[in-house]
Amino acid sequence: MIVLKFGGSSVADAACMRQVASLTKAALPKAPLIVLSAMGKTTNGLFDAAKAAEAGDLAGAMERQRLLMANHRKAAEDLFAGTVPEALDTVLTELFGELEMLLRGVAMLRELSPRSMDAIASLGERLSTRIFAAFIGGAWVDARTILRTDAVFGEGAPQPEAIKALAAEHLAPLLNTQRAVVTQGYIGATEDGLTTTLGRGGSDYSAALFGAALKVEEVQIWTDVEGVLTCDPRIVPEALPIPDLSFAEAAELAAFGAKVLHPATIQPAVEAGIPVTVRHTQKPEGRFTTIAAKVRSGRPITALASRGPVTVLTVSSSRMLAQSGFLARLFEVFGRRAVSVDLVATAEVSVSLTVEADTPLKLLIQDLSAFATVEVNEGRTIIAAVGERLKSTPGLGAQLLTALGDINVEMISMGANEINLSLVVKQERATDALRRLHRVLVGSAS
Repeated sequence: MIVLKFGGSSVADAACMRQVASLTKAALPKAPLIVLSAMGKTTNGLFDAAKAAEAGDLAGAMERQRLLMANHRKAAEDLFAGTVPEALDTVLTELFGELEMLLRGVAMLRELSPRSMDAIASLGERLSTRIFAAFIGGAWVDARTILRTDAVFGEGAPQPEAIKALAAEHLAPLLNTQRAVVTQGYIGATEDGLTTTLGRGGSDYSAALFGAALKVEEVQIWTDVEGVLTCDPRIVPEALPIPDLSFAEAAELAAFGAKVLHPATIQPAVEAGIPVTVRHTQKPEGRFTTIAAKVRSGRPITALASRGPVTVLTVSSSRMLAQSGFLARLFEVFGRRAVSVDLVATAEVSVSLTVEADTPLKLLIQDLSAFATVEVNEGRTIIAAVGERLKSTPGLGAQLLTALGDINVEMISMGANEINLSLVVKQERATDALRRLHRVLVGSAS
């Protein structure tokens, strides 16, 4: 068995769905489970409609509903050469009737609870999978009968043991080499049958959960890039797909700006020893990345990522010298203000750290100034070099600094793990820094 997950860009219209159908047909010998996201920008459209209804703009909400309906009906008509099968037409009418009823309820109450939003958001995946399953003649399965979560709406926590039992009961008997099984990503349900969603990266998460529950051979994530790249191709056009990536490397890259997937969403599959591949829907024969629990490629550097703008705070106090408890007092302030810290570097009487650009600096500085002086430098970028042999490669630091040349490095952090060397530069020098580092450290290895 195998799981194939297709994102919104892969099922954006009829032409895209035909390509997905072709890939599904090719996977039939492996008894595929197809996990789909909503079409294109449907989820955003559903959120916009819900917000309009909450604001009392029922006409605006209904207009958005009509646009969504027209988009889905056009896709269905294109797939079926102008004549939508009666059974599918009935299902689409029912689903859009459900959406209208939900939106009218929100508009009447002028209240949009997380529970209501999940019910509305679920329509995107339910629509796309109904259309696609009808087109390929596949078996349609409601993910809400299998993907059990708690009752935290908007970001439901999956219950793996329940999912495993339900998948064995409802999914496994349907999986065979004769026809594909189609289900939804992103959505689940509580034990009481209330619709939930999994939050950011929910469709990838669903695919990994289904794969782990069914103990499949592979989970394939189909998207619009040829795997995870050595750098953001918008910054470094010569960036290359990475053939193999460890879960730890993927986690570091995602934390520092890589946009392909969030590793937490594929963790269930990785923990179950199931490889996850990231592939390009329009280039099925192209290169791709395989993510596994551990990869021993011998590369000192696998890829570069960046995140910015960030702000660097340097907190100084003579009382820090040879005194216990200073760092505890320092970080208590950040905890109380719910401010997340990325990088930390310490000296004898100062600590430098990075925070997000939208941090409430005024309140934070006010608290810190009670026992230290604070220097603020905004408009910085963190650049992370990620690789499994960073720490054990002699001369790598010198090579890195030589590559940067006249670009000033304001902060360096290494040592929390073996695979991430992070540095901070001014935001206006970040693009140049990434290109230089990629050319010298990644390009040469490629």
